[in-house]
Amino acid sequence: MRFLFWGTLVLLVIIRIFSVSTNYPEGKRIRITTRVRGQPTRYRHYQKINFRDLKIYLPLYPEISYGDKIVVEGIIKEGKLEKATLTKLEKSQGILTTLREKIIGFYISSLPEPHASLIAGITLGSKSEIPEDFWKLLTKTGVAHVVVASGSNVSLVAGFLVGILTLFFTRGKAIPLILVGIWLYAALAGLDAPIIRAAIMGSIAFGAQQLGKLSSAWRALVLAAILMLIINPEWVGDIGFILSFVATASMMLFQARVERFLKAVPGILREGFSTSLAAQIGVTPILFVTFGQFNLLSPVANALVLWTVPLIMVISGVSGLLALVFPNLARLTLYLSYPLTSWFIFIVKLFAY
Repeated sequence: MRFLFWGTLVLLVIIRIFSVSTNYPEGKRIRITTRVRGQPTRYRHYQKINFRDLKIYLPLYPEISYGDKIVVEGIIKEGKLEKATLTKLEKSQGILTTLREKIIGFYISSLPEPHASLIAGITLGSKSEIPEDFWKLLTKTGVAHVVVASGSNVSLVAGFLVGILTLFFTRGKAIPLILVGIWLYAALAGLDAPIIRAAIMGSIAFGAQQLGKLSSAWRALVLAAILMLIINPEWVGDIGFILSFVATASMMLFQARVERFLKAVPGILREGFSTSLAAQIGVTPILFVTFGQFNLLSPVANALVLWTVPLIMVISGVSGLLALVFPNLARLTLYLSYPLTSWFIFIVKLFAY
């Protein structure tokens, strides 16, 4: 039965991948109608949207956000939609999308750059407001993954919910609420591949606890990959999807071994350094082949900034929710994150040169 179960899932993935494979005719003008599933990346003179295997570059305005429905026309050329024109834009009216935009707007209006966009990226995965020069520094130092909501964010949210909800409910009653909270955060953060991967793995782990069974991290990782490819087979070539799974597998394989060799490292840095170094073992070859660059000091830079991320998330998350009711109190709360973001920015600039 076990072989039949896994074999059926793998067969479904293969069928789904081949059923949606698209061969775009080179040099032909096409029209694309789609809903934006990830936050567009904004640069100094344009914004970029990924659609299946295509990169679409559009003017900065009108600004496109996660959840919007767009109609775009352009000419296919080497994996890009050249001369792309936005012919229709329907802004998303969803509750979570509106809430996300209000919270991000609060960050932007309360703090200077790049502090505001750094917090928006860490907390909600928003890349759209990050200044282009700062994004280049983040990429150069290898810490850009921290500023794009990822699986670690979901783990932090799950841990926070466990700590709060188990104070008021038994674990059996708290787990359904934790699962709801995880998926609400995943939707709020943009439902990118790393977020969904972590949400599925978290759901499997908590679901197993609810049923009184043990869950295997490796089984959960493989099952998450299969389910995601069945739902959206276009992820098979998505670099974020690939890096998320490779990094997770690499940490599961190497983190404990790496940590044993770092006993002399101070405790506040040891976990971040071992996590970063273990993940880099798997993702470095992919990063080098894909982007042609890798910073040897990236694990050190990550270790020096990772300890700030949970604190920034808690402060910015609480202040973001407070901003919906008590904006002045929320702004005062958000200011507590300024020393942390200042340290983060200092380390990024230090290791970028």
